[in-house]
Order: sequence, then structure tokens, then C-alpha cells
Amino acid sequence: MSDTHGAHVPDQHGEDHGQANDGHAHDAHGHADEALGPIDWTMWGAGVLGVVAALIIVAGFALATDFSFIA
Repeated sequence: MSDTHGAHVPDQHGEDHGQANDGHAHDAHGHADEALGPIDWTMWGAGVLGVVAALIIVAGFALATDFSFIA
């Protein structure tokens, strides 16, 4: 184990993120109030691409195993 494992070393903001729990939440930087914003066309495109990829995988599995939906 190196010297920094288990040591309480302040991060670049001067805050100590060691293993001790001193009662504050994990996000102590104040970012909890920021909104993520709307989902744009890039995110919709990535979601649709993921669904298409999943359908291709399921179709490949069905073809490889001679699976049929109608018995």
C-alpha cells in the first residue's frame, strides 16, 4: 500500500476527503442546486441508437438459437 492510501490528504480545493465522516454530505461543493437542463437531440439520438443496437442483438440471438415466437 502506498503512502496516500488511508491518509487524509486535502484535495485541490483544500477540502479533506478522507475516510472520516464529519457529518456533511458527499457533495460539499454546492453543486446540488444546479439543474441538468433539457435532453437535447444528441441525447435522444444516443437513446434511439441504443434501442436499435439492443434490437439487433436480440434478433441475432433469436437467429443463432433458432428461437421462434410462434410454436
